[in-house]
Amino acid sequence: MTHIIKNNTLEVAVDIPLENYKGSRFDWSGKISSIKFENLPLTTIEDTESKNINFLGKGLYNEFGITSPVGFEETPMGGWFHKIGIGLLKKEHKNYLFHRNHLIKPAHFDITYKDQKIIIVCKSESVNGYSYILKKEISISKNSILINYFLENTGEKQIITDEYVHNFMAIDNALIDKDYTLKFPFPLNPTLFDETVNSENKVEIGSDNISFNETPKKQFFFSNLTGGKELQAEWVLTNLKTGVGIKEIGNFKTNKINLWGWGHVISPELFFKISVGPKKSIEWLRKFEVFKINP
Repeated sequence: MTHIIKNNTLEVAVDIPLENYKGSRFDWSGKISSIKFENLPLTTIEDTESKNINFLGKGLYNEFGITSPVGFEETPMGGWFHKIGIGLLKKEHKNYLFHRNHLIKPAHFDITYKDQKIIIVCKSESVNGYSYILKKEISISKNSILINYFLENTGEKQIITDEYVHNFMAIDNALIDKDYTLKFPFPLNPTLFDETVNSENKVEIGSDNISFNETPKKQFFFSNLTGGKELQAEWVLTNLKTGVGIKEIGNFKTNKINLWGWGHVISPELFFKISVGPKKSIEWLRKFEVFKINP
C-alpha cells in the first residue's frame, strides 16, 4: 500500500514498510517513492532498464550504514546484524557490500496516519548488545517536505553509523543535460575528492557548482565533495527548461557529500554522522523545498 500526502502544490507517495521495496539496503520506515510539484514529477528510479522494481532505489530513499552496518564486524559468520530501519540481516560474507541482497528478519513497525503527515516507528530486536527505536515523521507544508528523525539507543553498546538520503532526482523526467545545475554553499576542490568517476568528461566541476555539457551515457560518481570538512548540509538543483528547482537543507553539519548519477538521474547525498550511547537518543531533520525559477 502506498500512502499519499498532498496539498495544493505537493504530492508525496510513501510506501509502507512491508510492501513494495524489499531490498536489504534502504530504510523501510518511510520510503518516499515519488514526489510531484504542481503535478510535475521530481523524482525517478535507480535504473530504468531493470525489471526488479522492488529491489531498486527510487524517490527519496535513505540508508543507514552504507559501508558497515551496526555490529557487522563483530557478528560471526552465519549470525545476524542490524540494518537500521529494516531489521536483521544474515552475515554470509566476510565483507559487507551495500548492493548485495541479504536474508532479512524484518523489524517491528508501527504506523500512524495524520493530516499531511505519516509517522513510522521501527523497533528492533536485541542482538549482540545492540537495539534501537527509530521514529521517522514525514510531513508537508506549502512547498516543503520535512523528514524528522528520532533514534533511541535501547541497547548496551554505542551506536556509531551514518545516514544519508539517496535522492533520485529528475525534474519532469528530463535527462541530465545542460539545463541542470547543482549548486553547493561552499567551494568545490576536486583535488580533495576521495573518488572521481567521470569517464566521458560530461560532468563539469565549477567553483561551487556542477553542470553537464552533454547527457552522460555512463554512470558518474564523486565521493567526499566536502574534502572531509564539516560544512553546511545543503544542495540546490535547478532545471532551466522546466523552470523548477529543489533544495535539501539539513539541520546539521555534514563531513561528507557524495554525488552519483546517470543519464536519467542525479543523486546528491548529504551524510549525517551518528554516535549515540546506550539509553541516549539523537534527532535530526531534513527539509526539501521546491521552488520556481524567476525568468
